[in-house]
Amino acid sequence: MLRTLLAACLLAAPIVGTAQGAPLRVPATVDTLPNGLTLIVHEDPSVPVVTTNVWFHVGSGDEKVGRTGFAHLFEHLMFMGSKNAPYPQFDRLLEAAGANNNGSTNGDRTNYYESGPTSALPLMLWLEADRLGWLLETMDGPKVDLQRDVVKNERRQSYENQPYGLAFENLMPALYPAGHPYSWSTIGSMTDLSAASLEDVKDFFRTYYAPNNATIVVAGAVKADSVRQLVRAMFSEIPRGPAITRPAPAPFAVRDTVIVLEDRVQLPRVYLAWHGVKEFSADDAALDIAAYVLSGARNSRLTQALVYDRELATNVNAFNSSKRLDGDVQVVATARPGVGLDTLQRVIDSELRLLATRGPNARELEQARNAIEAQFLQRLEFSSAKADQLNAYFYAHGTPDWFQQDLERYRRVTAADVQRVVRKYLLGERVTLSVVPQGKTGLAATRRIVQ
Repeated sequence: MLRTLLAACLLAAPIVGTAQGAPLRVPATVDTLPNGLTLIVHEDPSVPVVTTNVWFHVGSGDEKVGRTGFAHLFEHLMFMGSKNAPYPQFDRLLEAAGANNNGSTNGDRTNYYESGPTSALPLMLWLEADRLGWLLETMDGPKVDLQRDVVKNERRQSYENQPYGLAFENLMPALYPAGHPYSWSTIGSMTDLSAASLEDVKDFFRTYYAPNNATIVVAGAVKADSVRQLVRAMFSEIPRGPAITRPAPAPFAVRDTVIVLEDRVQLPRVYLAWHGVKEFSADDAALDIAAYVLSGARNSRLTQALVYDRELATNVNAFNSSKRLDGDVQVVATARPGVGLDTLQRVIDSELRLLATRGPNARELEQARNAIEAQFLQRLEFSSAKADQLNAYFYAHGTPDWFQQDLERYRRVTAADVQRVVRKYLLGERVTLSVVPQGKTGLAATRRIVQ
């Protein structure tokens, strides 16, 4: 996919023109209701569709130790019906109107979105208003038990019974200190999910599902004035919630840690993880470009060295995972049959040293910047992607139209920046996790190569 984007970018002169021409703008209006609900409207008449995208500023990072998985569990409960739209009317009404919907949860937020023909907008907003204002009085123990079981099955399917599925749950507690909001997974533990009570659900809703903790983006073939009237009519009656105290983790340093996990897998896989930076912070874009130079394309350094030239690995992926409170960088590589993870680790470290010593060449830097920019611009073809990005920028920067500034972050990155962040972040202390077939711990990465 990324290679396709890269080819399109290199061949498409207009993208270069965009870099030098008029600034990229996604104009939007911002209003706040007396109850604290923020409304962002982006008018895009190009296609007669509309997207509503609601962000509640609560994710798994807001959970308490012993109550992990709650934010995601609650996402499921939001589809279980409300006072005027009992289950399963939420889905049925939207489907009948030609619209679709879903939600997602990560460490920093939970979002809910609907997309469909413009005529479905009043229904979308009414359904969102009804579950924000009148969900709690319909919540009961059977609904919680049902969705708790659904989430537990999701955990079994995607984590416990999925090859390499438990890697993240072993990696994060070693990378982040105990009690840090990112030290546990969004899915939560079986024990904590079992412990969730109806009263926990109600407390969670009262604390976080309030208008003053939510932002609604409406993007598409709409008029801002009409949307404002609809939202005021449907949401103004919902009362403001309490002020929210958010976690403020203390600074920390990663300690060199080596972990071996035996799993039901055919091939060993190594995970190398370092402490990174917060999203949109000074070194964030340079780390994204470093990750691309390492594995973003067929001719990237690690991909070429491990997969094609020496045929040591079936795949390799490097990525920078920056989040609201903190961040991490990872390199993940799966060995070919008969190859030990120390061998992969040695090649990875060698390439990291080269990049830290010499930096990327001009071709690599340009390729990475073009590919990232092409992918960024392609997403903006869709109102749903724009709506989510408007919400993300507003949460991070207090302004929804931060697109041009985001692009400029990458255009400013130099080869020296990439060299510096690799040296600063990827040659330091790290967590090394080896996932090996059961009974084959001899394939694990045993020690660090780089100091």
